[in-house]
Amino acid sequence: MSKSCCNHQHAAPIKAVSKAASGQSEHHHDSHCCDNTTPVSCCSTQTPHEHASRDGNESPGDEEPPRGGCHDQACCSASLSPAHEHEHDMPPADPLVAPVQGNSRHSWQVLGMDCPSCARKIETAVCRVSGVQQARVLFATEKLVVDLAPGLSPDPVTAAVLAAGFQLKGESADKQAAGRKQASQQSLQGNLFGNFLGKYWQPLSLAGLMLVAALLPKELGQPLFTLATLWGLWPISRKAWALTKSGSPFAIETLMTVAAVGALFLGETAEAAMVLLLFMLGEHLEAYAAGRARAGVTALMALVPDKALRIRTTAEGEVREEIAADELRPGDIIEIAPGARLPADARLLDALGAFDESALTGESIPVERRQGDKVPAGSLAADRVLRLEVVSEPGNNAIDRILHLIEEAESQRAPIERFIDRFSRWYTPAMMLVALLVVLVPPIAFGQSWDEWIYRGLALLLIGCPCALVISTPAAVTSALAAATRQGALIKGGAALERLAHIDTVAFDKTGTLTLGKPQLTELVSLNGQPETELLALAAAIEQGSHHPLARAVVSNATEQGLTLAEARDLRALPGMGVEGRINGELWQLLAPSRVATLNVEQQTRIASLERQGKTVVVLCQSSGDQALPVALLALRDQIRPEAAAALQELNRLGLNSIMLTGDNPRAAEAIAGELGMGWRAGLLPENKVEEIAKLASSQKVAMIGDGINDAPAMKRASIGIAMGGGTDVALETADAALTHNQLGGIAAMIRLSRAALANIHQNIALALGLKAIFLVTSLLGITGLWIAVLADTGATALVTANALRLLRKR
Repeated sequence: MSKSCCNHQHAAPIKAVSKAASGQSEHHHDSHCCDNTTPVSCCSTQTPHEHASRDGNESPGDEEPPRGGCHDQACCSASLSPAHEHEHDMPPADPLVAPVQGNSRHSWQVLGMDCPSCARKIETAVCRVSGVQQARVLFATEKLVVDLAPGLSPDPVTAAVLAAGFQLKGESADKQAAGRKQASQQSLQGNLFGNFLGKYWQPLSLAGLMLVAALLPKELGQPLFTLATLWGLWPISRKAWALTKSGSPFAIETLMTVAAVGALFLGETAEAAMVLLLFMLGEHLEAYAAGRARAGVTALMALVPDKALRIRTTAEGEVREEIAADELRPGDIIEIAPGARLPADARLLDALGAFDESALTGESIPVERRQGDKVPAGSLAADRVLRLEVVSEPGNNAIDRILHLIEEAESQRAPIERFIDRFSRWYTPAMMLVALLVVLVPPIAFGQSWDEWIYRGLALLLIGCPCALVISTPAAVTSALAAATRQGALIKGGAALERLAHIDTVAFDKTGTLTLGKPQLTELVSLNGQPETELLALAAAIEQGSHHPLARAVVSNATEQGLTLAEARDLRALPGMGVEGRINGELWQLLAPSRVATLNVEQQTRIASLERQGKTVVVLCQSSGDQALPVALLALRDQIRPEAAAALQELNRLGLNSIMLTGDNPRAAEAIAGELGMGWRAGLLPENKVEEIAKLASSQKVAMIGDGINDAPAMKRASIGIAMGGGTDVALETADAALTHNQLGGIAAMIRLSRAALANIHQNIALALGLKAIFLVTSLLGITGLWIAVLADTGATALVTANALRLLRKR
């Protein structure tokens, strides 16, 4: 097998993974491949580059050194990647690492996967192909991604997958169209009878043969049961042989084949046929569960239309042309009719427009957008024909980024899921060995009947099927992630889901998280008798061009009053202090009160009074020699989110503590925290936030909620980081979960869902192992036979699946 080295690499911003179609390849550069524990697929571990800022002054955070080792192994199991179970452990691996320079990447849609174990079988088969550097099956989006060494054809990969019993379909640029077609097929009410027969003809024909055999006399029915067994055994044994050749000898198909052949050998033809029928029904049940879990992803893919109406301006006037959505480029002008969906992220050109964004955010009420506002792809125009300017590249719109997060989530499996996966790998071979001993030891050592103990051994063999156990965790996790996505929350995998369920304390950033992030100038106090409008114009002049929220509030207020702003020169940010600039040759500064040494007692008292009201105060100073003379106080306040108090009360009811971490002054922080009824820490730089999180994490599990670049280091240090949907790309990349609807109430809902999912997993494991333990004893004692054993396994799978699907109904 081809080998490659590995390395840890810095995370790139979230972007889509829409790759080449069959027969096409994409080349990526300057990347590394990392190892893991089991030779199945490849992965990488990434360390985000933390770049922190506070109060408009950016300072790079300490870059975390690579953690863990590196082994010379090309193929590794992303499914077994060690997600950071504790805040000090290695972060979860990304499932799709950019290939090494010169390698080619190919992707296909996989057809015929019923459960996550199918994905593992495909990865095993593909990694045995010479020249494969990386292989990953993304079960949620039914995608196979393979990196090949330079100059190699993808044909051996497709042959390996086909030989393993699965089908491939080349992924094209209009995968959303395929998603729409699949969604429409799922909702199609016509021709149900034909679809039913086409899907279930195999178990139906087997059941029909068995029914006829049961109605006939024994001498005629026995051969017909044999025929029914051979009819059902043919496709199963073929797949078992294909999987054995592709590297999966202990598949469930192998167990069923051995059990059915053994039952035929013993003359138990009716039981042999029943075993196969129950197995087929169990397979279809798993396929149904997988389809339900993937329905949310399919619906997402169907949100983006494959056609768009582009407006071009020519010498003759405007030209409307219908083009494929993937031909749109940033800057293109598009027009959408009421009831139509946006084919790309776009900026509104009309004065006003209402959009239904419920499919992305879970909010049922249409959102009013103004000119210049960005509208995500998949949003539905609610009331009128609208024109917008495209701002996203093909394959990198809001829907693509969500799909990428879903794909990324698959590699970040819950610790309990990874344990079950490892356990199931040796459980089946061990049970086959025990069954063999049951067959051989009693007859040889104690002279017992061969037929009796072969029969009991075959029953024991069927109990060796790990299906219910293997599906117990991923079924619950997939259902929970799908339910969260429908409610406007993205959780990056089972590892994050499990950590979220154990949270004790929730730490919040203030600006943009607990507050709206849109401060307003509430008060301007003249200290030298100069008119307030003149002072505001001076302050706004030196704040022009700044992107800091406080600066924008000052400039916005001056603009609303229609003030004429003078031209400021030599503008300069003062790290940790404020900003300065020259107006008409005089130096003016806007400084934090703590940086102004010339404030008298009365001015300091006034500042303290304003800060106790939860306001942030900045001082406008005129430079005189070496001193900065205060001439005005500007008080600004950010509005608390309307839902913040209710969201914190909900967290309190869940038994969680809440604390606010902010870089604002202590008096303002105390006022806001007091209003919300939570603890607080103020005056914190990004590195101080990390220290506070570390202190909290020493005795409890902490979730950090933030939205900015300066929150990223603290979010990474916490047990789990949650980003507000309107936050920066760095925050979204670092976070383990995100709220797409920007509503704080989603945090409590997310935690409730994660706790329900963990309880569901424990129930599923208890069901799977409990039933196996019971029937292990009854089979050894000869109380239960073959069909009861397979019914127990199929029944356990059914119970586990049904229990997991309950999570889809969580609200």
